[in-house]
Amino acid sequence: MQRQLYTADHEAFRGTVRTFLAKEVTPHYEQWEKDGIVSRDVWRAAGRQGLLGLAVPEEYGGGGQPDYRYSAVLAEEFARAGAAGLAIGLHNDIIGPYLTSLATDEQKHRWLPGFCSGEIITAIAMTEPGAGSDLQGIRTRAEDAGDHWILNGAKTFISNGILADLVIVVAKTTPEGGARGLSLLAVERGTAGFERGRNLDKIGQKSQDTAELFFRDVRVPKENLLGELDGAFGHLMTNLAQERLGIAVAGIAAAEHLLEITTRYVKEREAFGRPLAKLQHIRFEIAEMATECAVTRAFLDRCIADHADGTLDGVHASMAKWWATELQKRVADRCLQLHGGYGYMSEYPVAKAFTDSRIQTIYGGTTEIMKEIIGRSLLA
Repeated sequence: MQRQLYTADHEAFRGTVRTFLAKEVTPHYEQWEKDGIVSRDVWRAAGRQGLLGLAVPEEYGGGGQPDYRYSAVLAEEFARAGAAGLAIGLHNDIIGPYLTSLATDEQKHRWLPGFCSGEIITAIAMTEPGAGSDLQGIRTRAEDAGDHWILNGAKTFISNGILADLVIVVAKTTPEGGARGLSLLAVERGTAGFERGRNLDKIGQKSQDTAELFFRDVRVPKENLLGELDGAFGHLMTNLAQERLGIAVAGIAAAEHLLEITTRYVKEREAFGRPLAKLQHIRFEIAEMATECAVTRAFLDRCIADHADGTLDGVHASMAKWWATELQKRVADRCLQLHGGYGYMSEYPVAKAFTDSRIQTIYGGTTEIMKEIIGRSLLA
């Protein structure tokens, strides 16, 4: 089916992204996977190419383009390239909105130019060793000390945790307030008492630095409060729909690309004297995956269009997230099976896609949380 979502300008941008990936990412990606981290140089290259801060106003060096479809193109092309290690989507679409919508003018002038140039890499620290989706379980605390906060606590599974120059930390500022007593504090690289733990060894997305962060009596200036005091819960809920949609967009794009790779493989690979594609079971497998991808694509394109218009709600974003990522996981498993023993070899893209995709149904809210959100909306 011909997609109706994008204009010629979006497709021209897609060409720019593909050129960037071919020149700046793909030739180095294998080494980054071994290193467990991408080069800071590629962030600056992305900034020079105009891929950072797409929605940030031009006065701060951004693209000044609030149309979410450009972010969707970026997510699709990075997913097709298998380049999850360079977490531009996290930077642009998850952290960017906090800075553009909540930051004061002084904060914007301090952080956004570097955000757009790639000189300032960002992260958000919400998850803790004992608290994931349950915000009420957060134990990191920030105590009011006059002109600054004293921040103590630990975070884990923080994407961009090693490279990040600016970390938005979710902390308790009113202990008795539960989830309604949390605030967002921006902690900058080099602040005394802010330490990074190990770069965590994951089963997939090896080049994406994911770290433990520790805060020991960190003095955070009062001017680094982002948004309203005790307002983190509302701020986080506002931006979750875009985060979940972005994960879903990457999920369906990755599934479609895996299907393309596998379709070519079964046409070329022979068994019992003929191509695998001549076997009915193989054709049925391909037919099922192609149909599921096509149906999911239609729903995702509608969600992208709605979000670009500002009408996508959290329930439909949750539907998109759980469905597309579970589909991605199924397609990765089935495509690996169709590759046989070769699918289990790390040198084949399908093997890497299999391990990289597993986190998709977990971060940004697990599949179970997505179903809970949907179910509550229908049965409240």
